[in-house]
Amino acid sequence: MDDLKVAAVCMNAVPGEPNRNLDRMESFVLEASAKDVDIICFPELSVTGYILKHPGKIYDGADWASALERLIHMSRYARLVIIAGLIEISEKSKPYITQVVTSPDGLIGLHRKTHLAPVERDVYGAGQELKGFSYGETTFGVQLCYEAHFPELSTIMALMNAHVLFFPHASPRGNPREKLESWLRHLKARAFDNSVFLVATNQTGKTGAGLLFPGVAVVLGPDGKILAQHTGMEENILFAEIKAQTLDDIRQHKMKYFIPQRRPELYKRFL
Repeated sequence: MDDLKVAAVCMNAVPGEPNRNLDRMESFVLEASAKDVDIICFPELSVTGYILKHPGKIYDGADWASALERLIHMSRYARLVIIAGLIEISEKSKPYITQVVTSPDGLIGLHRKTHLAPVERDVYGAGQELKGFSYGETTFGVQLCYEAHFPELSTIMALMNAHVLFFPHASPRGNPREKLESWLRHLKARAFDNSVFLVATNQTGKTGAGLLFPGVAVVLGPDGKILAQHTGMEENILFAEIKAQTLDDIRQHKMKYFIPQRRPELYKRFL
């Protein structure tokens, strides 16, 4: 992998106002670009806000792809990778909760949320594919909020040679400190067990839909230790540098890199 400077944004994504949210995101992208960030990660549904009623009407007749094009344009002029969340409209199925990955070279790909929270299942369609994304010498995966509770997803992405896992959230309830403590119960394990860097971030603030999101962002090393963290109800951008040598040191240590020691013949019948 490459040495990277990453940014994790906590932002107040206003439901139903994608243009307003994109304007706010652009300001974060410019700030990150000025600090030579390589990858900036926004929360789940950062473009559209978190919506559980009539998500198909979020763009008010406009094409959802216009929001995607604006993100690609941001990536090109800011010269960095953007990981951003929006509602993807499908003519053949329910809308998807999607995280788009754009780069200075254009669209890298889309991750459609595969494991929907119970309150989302009647409203959204579930993605049917796990993907790895690459930029330069770095491979990374994306998991959205509720997906973090399924350990197999992180292991599969590690087997796909992911160096970094990004976990954008739209996770309400609790205060920032409580939310961070809740996340660390499982996110540390995802990083440590799979020897990957991990970047997680949440929406923040109250929305017109009556939800309150505690602002949290955290970056973990492949040893599960915290490299950087933020808690607070204000919008914020968290910066961290992650080093290829740190990953190499873990993965070259026979007692610290567990993935090669798996015995899938013992448990493949349960899959």
